[in-house]
Amino acid sequence: MTAKSNLIRLRRGLAVLLTLSVVGATGSTILGTTHASTKEDTGRERDGNRREDTLLVWAGDQAHVAPDFVAVVDFDSRSPSYGHVLRTVPLPRSLPTGITGSTGAIGNEPHHVGLSADGRTFVGGGLLSVLRGQNQAFFFDVSNPRFPKFTHADNPPDASIADEFEPLSNGGFLVTFMGGASGSQPGRVVEYDARSKYVQSWPLSPPTDGQFNPHGIAIDEEHNLILTSDFICPAHTLIIPGGSTAQFRGSVRIWDLAKREITKTVIVGDPAHPPGTINVELIPHDRKQRAYVDGVTDGKLYLIDPHRGTSKEVFDFTGPFALPDAPNVWPHLFRINDAGTRLFITLNYAGANGKVVLLDIENPARPKVLDAVSLGKRSGPHYITLDEESNRVVVSDYFLVEDLPPGGVVGVDGDHKIHVIKVENDRLTLDDRFDLSFDRDIPTGPARPHGLAVLSGRKGDSHGE
Repeated sequence: MTAKSNLIRLRRGLAVLLTLSVVGATGSTILGTTHASTKEDTGRERDGNRREDTLLVWAGDQAHVAPDFVAVVDFDSRSPSYGHVLRTVPLPRSLPTGITGSTGAIGNEPHHVGLSADGRTFVGGGLLSVLRGQNQAFFFDVSNPRFPKFTHADNPPDASIADEFEPLSNGGFLVTFMGGASGSQPGRVVEYDARSKYVQSWPLSPPTDGQFNPHGIAIDEEHNLILTSDFICPAHTLIIPGGSTAQFRGSVRIWDLAKREITKTVIVGDPAHPPGTINVELIPHDRKQRAYVDGVTDGKLYLIDPHRGTSKEVFDFTGPFALPDAPNVWPHLFRINDAGTRLFITLNYAGANGKVVLLDIENPARPKVLDAVSLGKRSGPHYITLDEESNRVVVSDYFLVEDLPPGGVVGVDGDHKIHVIKVENDRLTLDDRFDLSFDRDIPTGPARPHGLAVLSGRKGDSHGE
């Protein structure tokens, strides 16, 4: 992408988002700073068994002074450094964006992440990169999982507010961007190829209903299917003329994967009070290719039939999980095991508390609670991932604080901890040995952890969420 096209895109965005000056940053961070001995790192292949022993965390400096970074965490429960940050890999300050005076390394608001189908490419998104006219997708080579190497960044045209990354079998990604170039609707789904190069923003003709702000995404290549869920209009959450409001959405889009076209729009919940459909996941092995989507504002879980184009409420979290001192029960992200029988979901109580709930979904129309674990007051969990066997659940305690200029109405923080939850016989137990706080354990100071990926320790043999 040329500097001229980047500049045109920035001007278009700032026409809606205000003219924002590029904020400089001071201080320095060494690329690949090590916090534990490499002797422990190389010990990950001491036996011949493949095991997932590395956790990558995509995070941002709370003060917006140090560069955004990937934290490499020891995830080997047999290691003496289990749960420790082995090193941080910050974005280089010289990262080009085509915008004079902006390096693109700081203040992107690190958000969701993806891992390629072969496990060799890790990518993190910058939710609010558009506010500084910066790149929005940051790619790392993780063929050696404990030594990620930054490779390049991208700033797709006509798309902003990077959110969910979903891998394709060809080695590329489809990525939801909640906003267009200005941060408003219509958003886009951006495609990257096997070399992590920009292909196209989809659909070529976005919906004209004023509600297309895709957040969640699920792909079934075998059945030529994509589902995306619309969540909120990002630009309107900013403190700008016409902003300072939360305009939630309530719809799931059904796509023809091969054509990259939307074929149906499924309305979810009460159209007069859209529930904020934040996350959508297809149910593995379901013969009807059904999916779940959850509503943040109404606290409900819905079952989507993409072929019939229907939505049905199947579970309400507000009843069994209401807390007297935290009345807002917000279902956030969820993951389903490979068997399609168990669903793990984070409940965020507007940052005041947090839980992880395990549901039995063997009958998709009738989910049943199996167990729940509390993460404590002010935990504020959001992102969640599973290991390959679904024996460990990993959760990060942070959603979004819009404190980059011009500011915004979303201020849902958390305690910035990473939790590991053990799953045994359908029971959830906090792993007390895994004690990781991004307020305490990051050398550049308090940081906000968000996206998570679990990788195998053997080089070239990786797996992630």
